[in-house]
Amino acid sequence: MCDSRQIKSMAAELGADLCGIAPAARFKHAPEGFRPTDIYDQCRSVLVFALRLPSRILFSGNPVPYTRVNNLMAEECDRLGLELSLRLEGAGVGAIALPSDDPYEYWEPDRSYGRAVLSMRHAGHLAGLGAIGRNTLLVNPDFGNMIQLGAVLVDARLEGDPVRDFDPCPPGCALCIDSCPKGALDGKTVNQKECRELSCFVNERGFVIKKCNECRSICPNSLGIRT
Repeated sequence: MCDSRQIKSMAAELGADLCGIAPAARFKHAPEGFRPTDIYDQCRSVLVFALRLPSRILFSGNPVPYTRVNNLMAEECDRLGLELSLRLEGAGVGAIALPSDDPYEYWEPDRSYGRAVLSMRHAGHLAGLGAIGRNTLLVNPDFGNMIQLGAVLVDARLEGDPVRDFDPCPPGCALCIDSCPKGALDGKTVNQKECRELSCFVNERGFVIKKCNECRSICPNSLGIRT
């Protein structure tokens, strides 16, 4: 059986830039049906890892490179989670890897509102990787919001990392709220229907393009918190 340190080392060997652990009990306030134990009833701990995105991609004048990088990073997180779950199985730990992004089942068509099987940003927060900003993105002190998150549910009781208690946004900052071209942010939540019109824009060829990353790029702490 592996301990927390050994499991984090596995994740790092596979390429994770960040890794944290949250006991499943920390998710008791998550919506019913979207808690780790609703997905895997033997889950005792949630291993959350992150990959760092290349920072210059934020400044591309064309949305295609940003879109492709985001898609590839989600796939890479899925690959890492799968490989990690296989290694854990080999070490006698039951593990289920979760998708970093798609697919998910929950969908409200009238609101264009979807909900992943587990909220990665909240999982990242509960595993000590960062805090959620007014743009609803997880902000890590070192890498800012330029991270892609993945998670693996395990049946082992592991030592959890401390939950980070800090405000990831500069005092009084509302740049993301004021700059959103669709007015989709209110400082606590995001209106998915409004946001999707640009963040999941479908062009004439049928490709899904992320035409907007304003809430991420305009954040003063997008690349890390500078003191």
